[in-house]
Amino acid sequence: MRIVVVGAGIVGAATAYELVRAGAETVLVDAAREGRATSAGAGIICPWTGRDEEPLPTAGAGHYPRLLAALAEDGQGDVGHRGVGALLLLPPDPDEAARTIARVTARAAADPHAGEVTTVDATEARRLFPALAPASGSTESSGGPIPSGGPMPSGGPMPSGGPMPSGGRAPAGGAASSDGAASSGGMASSGGAAPAGGGGFTGRALHISGAARLDGRRMCAALVAAAERYGLRTVRGTARIETRGGRVRGVRVDGEPLAADAVVAAAGAWSPALLEPVGVRVPVVPQRGQIAHLRLPGADTTHWPVVLPGTGHYLLTFDDSRVVAGATREEGTGFDHRVTAQGLAEVLNQALAVAPGLASATLVETRVGFRPAAPDGQPLLGTVPEPAGLVVANGLGPAGLTAGPYAGAVAAALALGREPGLDLSPYDPLRDAVRTTRTT
Repeated sequence: MRIVVVGAGIVGAATAYELVRAGAETVLVDAAREGRATSAGAGIICPWTGRDEEPLPTAGAGHYPRLLAALAEDGQGDVGHRGVGALLLLPPDPDEAARTIARVTARAAADPHAGEVTTVDATEARRLFPALAPASGSTESSGGPIPSGGPMPSGGPMPSGGPMPSGGRAPAGGAASSDGAASSGGMASSGGAAPAGGGGFTGRALHISGAARLDGRRMCAALVAAAERYGLRTVRGTARIETRGGRVRGVRVDGEPLAADAVVAAAGAWSPALLEPVGVRVPVVPQRGQIAHLRLPGADTTHWPVVLPGTGHYLLTFDDSRVVAGATREEGTGFDHRVTAQGLAEVLNQALAVAPGLASATLVETRVGFRPAAPDGQPLLGTVPEPAGLVVANGLGPAGLTAGPYAGAVAAALALGREPGLDLSPYDPLRDAVRTTRTT
């Protein structure tokens, strides 16, 4: 078979990797659009903390050990993945905290990939993530505004226009998933945030040992590099799907025809423009996320855990003294790829509220990405009746880096005509269209 994958984010790259390993001739089309979610996202692999169970992200977390082993065999040993655990900051209300502990513990007990769940006090939480305490000699108020005179982010200029659209942030109380954005119906914001005097984190937290962090850019590059060893061809440009006789026949990329037996549409937030010309309408919209990257000079952040304050925001680190604070969830922005004053203020103030030790950190970069979000918050993953041979893999929203590689494996199986090993009915790409047809 010859298969074309449109979209080279985490889902498309994983799909291409699985296809070439299965022996399919594969072409990956990469438009390299500004604001691709994979390039901006902070990868948090911890799908066990939300109020609602998330089967696809949970399966995604379980998929990583096999994927990492396969990539290592293919020469990609360091892909930006590290098991560091996570700290879920507990709410101050004892009853609510007890419910959270029971829920997360039960969910983790059902999944061996979650590891051990333990309750830790503020002293242990600060030992694991030292920035939860104030910086030495700091007099900053942890919950106060951003100090004046800070550097401009390298990710883009401040806007000259109005404030961020209302409704842009996650509902308070959402538990984190993948890039830390809130899941629906999550818990109330943590009571462990520092008081106005800058005392740092003072509450309790759940430590989830099986959680991990991921550098999405490095993982994506590793998947493509490994796939190229099996003969993957990558084409740069914008694709247009071509059909004939009720099935896909390939794509055309900036005038070049690429024949194919199947096409996988994994173009993220740009998928509606790709699919509508062939009569497939998917209700995916871009959700803008702004994420700040800070550096703590001299700090060894290699093994610091992910921090989930329970507000829909998050903190995670990388090995180069870098701390990532995120993220906004902005609706109605379209593809406006700007860092905004309000978005940056939201991210930094939320970070300082729980980790006042970051007050002296250097702001080195702000990234902006567009998560592909479906109205009901569920992914779009499966085939469509017409055109035949078209697989849609999209709409992962904040769970992209958690579920993306597994979704890619499922998409590859579908493109090859194999059973995916997962009930895809909740993720039917046309479920909204079917529902509308039945009610009219």
